[in-house]
This record gives sequence, structure tokens and C-alpha cells, in this order.
Amino acid sequence: MIEMMIVVFVVGYLMIAIEHVLGINKATFALLMGGVLWTMFAFTGMVDNLDVVLVEHLGDTCEILVFLIGAMIIVELIDRYNGFSFITQVIHLHNERRLLFVLSLVTFFMSAVLDNMTTTIVMIMLMRRLLANAEDRWLFAGVIVIAANSGGAWSPIGDVTTIMLWMNENVTSLDLIVNLFVPCLVSTIVPAYMASLMIKNKTLVAATPENSTVECGEGDGSGVNPRLSRLVMIVGVASLIFVPVFKTLTGMPPFIGMMISLSIMWLLTEVLANKYKFDKSFGGRVSQAVRNIDMPTILFFLGILMAVGALQAAGILSEIAHFLDRTIHEPFIINTIIGALSSVIDNVPLVAACMDMYPILDAAQVAASVDPAYANHFIADGLFWHLLTFCAGVGGSMLIIGSAAGVVAMGLEKISFWWYLKRISLLALVGYVCGILTIWAQYSIIGIG
Repeated sequence: MIEMMIVVFVVGYLMIAIEHVLGINKATFALLMGGVLWTMFAFTGMVDNLDVVLVEHLGDTCEILVFLIGAMIIVELIDRYNGFSFITQVIHLHNERRLLFVLSLVTFFMSAVLDNMTTTIVMIMLMRRLLANAEDRWLFAGVIVIAANSGGAWSPIGDVTTIMLWMNENVTSLDLIVNLFVPCLVSTIVPAYMASLMIKNKTLVAATPENSTVECGEGDGSGVNPRLSRLVMIVGVASLIFVPVFKTLTGMPPFIGMMISLSIMWLLTEVLANKYKFDKSFGGRVSQAVRNIDMPTILFFLGILMAVGALQAAGILSEIAHFLDRTIHEPFIINTIIGALSSVIDNVPLVAACMDMYPILDAAQVAASVDPAYANHFIADGLFWHLLTFCAGVGGSMLIIGSAAGVVAMGLEKISFWWYLKRISLLALVGYVCGILTIWAQYSIIGIG
């Protein structure tokens, strides 16, 4: 049955990959795959309390879905109040290549504070204000995905996996930043440079005119006053930044912070809508903005995360990790493979499996081990954990469905799996390898790590 589960996952993954060929939404296969895999797992008889295990995985999945829905609504509200126009007016660039580098760096640093999903949503909505050509937007979106994943890897609060390793004290904030900032920056700049060479038109063709914002009067829902645009944008961005801060201060799951942030934005927009008497066509309320949420993307997340959860519950992911340890006794090779796997399988269960398999060693345990040099990689802030953080986070960029950022971009911009594979995957792979080589140079030559 375990072998059949792997076959079902591979077939389901293939169906998702050829979505545009079949003309069937990828969420269809993701949901079917998730349901079938859990049904097959039930027949394995591996656990007695299947309901508890299933609800546990569903709970983990729903945390991500609630978080994603809240982030999408907040960003949609900022866009409806023309909040992004304030940023586009600040970016005075008339060259697409320069714009690509600016957006890449903004994404890189923003993702270190926000999570990569939220950052990708914000940057793609901003990109839509700056670019008219759909092909150019897909190229920019691909680089944004790479930058978001790379930016989240060097910050303790930038990605789910870094949060896991940080909270478990596998890594500490300062050492993580010192060891991974440069490799992550390299894994962003190299693909961005390669992508800039693919841009045909150097001159920027804006999606909207600079004077697109109009004044609003009572009962006029056609636009908003620039002051209101800035207010909604500032409160919206502050609400998003509040989430990781809330997580750090309270230890509560991020979706709780997102619930609070969404409620604040809901209250603000209700007050504004009542005060200025916006008509229904404007859609400045949460109850109206929620209708534009990309539900197929939400359902795709539900299906794919539950499918991966079934593989994790069946012990398949743990077995992969153990196999790597038994056959390969080298941190760089093990983590490079784990990074490649994270482009196919969600990086959260992969990292969780590694954390379970490799305990944090202290100096006495290292000295008593058969291979002290190898064991030393597994102390707190050891080379293995820094490599794992980088590879699991950055490796997901190699396929568009290999990371939350990629799935969000795929849903928002309707990017096909094969287009990303042909145009972006090589860029992400080169950046990934360059980042690993940078870590190797830091560790072997400079002595960092």
C-alpha cells in the first residue's frame, strides 16, 4: 500500500503539472490526491487513532489556509483603496531591467520580515501596477518567487522552516543571519541578473498612468483620496508586519496574529466606507473584497498539503531522510538533495523529519562520537542546520509548486507549470547552486559556519 501511495502522489503531481494541457484546474487533482492518499493510509492500519492523526494534519493545513486568506484580503483591500499607487509613484524607473533588480531586492528584504507568501502577494499586486505586458509579469513573478524564498531563509522569522529551527534552538538569530545573509543574497542576485538578460524591451511600459488616483466625494466610489490611500496602505502593511512580531512575542501560531490584523483592517475599512458613503461598486469593505479571493488556489493548498501530510503520516518522508543519512555521510550532499526534494515535497515535513532524525548535540556528545568531525556539524548553529535552513527554503524555488510563494504566484498570475519550468527553473537552480557554493566558501576558506 505504501508503494501505491507513492504512485498516486507521482501521478497526481503529473496531472497538476499538465494542467494547461488537460484544461482542468490543478486544484481538482490536488483535492483528489489528498483524499485518495488519506483513504489509502487508513487501509494500511499503521495507526489506531486515525481520526486524531487526520485532524492534527488538517489543523496544521488550516493554519496556513487561514493565514493565506487573511493576507490575501488585506492586500486586496490595499489595492482597492489604491494604496499601491503611493509606492509606484516613489519608484521612478523607466527601465525594466533596473525595475527587476529593485523589486527583487525589495522582495528579498521584505520576506525577511514578513513570510514569503505574504511578501509574494504584496509584490505581485505592486508589480501589476508597474507592468502591462503579461509575459513580462510572469518573468518578474518568477524572480519574485526566488527572492521571496531566498529572503525568508536568512531570517529567523522569514519562513515556516526557519521559525521551526529557531524555536527549537537548532539555530540562533545572529548566527543564522551571519552565515546565510550573503548566500541568500547571491541566490537572489544571480537569477535576477540572468532574468534581466531575458527582458526584450528595456523601456518600462507602465500598466496604469501616474494620475490614476482620483479624488472621492460623498457617495463617489470611483476612487479614493490620496490620504486615504496612504492610510490604508500604512495600516495594511503594519498589520502584516504585526503577524511575525506577534508570533515572536507570544509564541502563538501566526494565523492568530493574522486574525487580529484582519479584524483591524475590517474595522478601519468599515469606518471609512460609512464615513465617505462609498457605493457598492467601489468594494471597499471586507465583505466585498473577499469575493475576489482566489479560492482555487486556497483549495489547491488544501489538497496538496493534505496529500503531503498523508506521506508524512505513513513515514515515507522520514524514510527518505534516513536513507540519505545511511547512504550519504556528507552534510553538503545530504542538504543539497533535501533542497531538491523540497521543490517537489513541502519543505515543512522534510525539515521536521530531519529535526526528529538528528538531535542537537553538545560538546560532550561530539567528543564521544565515532566521527567527531561529522558530529560537530549537528551542534546548535552547526553547519548542518544552516545548510538545511538554506536548502529547504531556497530549493523550493526550482519548481513553481515547490513553495508557498510559487503556488501563490501561480494562482494570482495564472502561470503555467511548464512555462515556469522552461523559463525560471534553471535560473532558480543556478542561484541555488551558487548559494551552496558560497556557504562552502564561507565554511572552508573563510571559516564561517
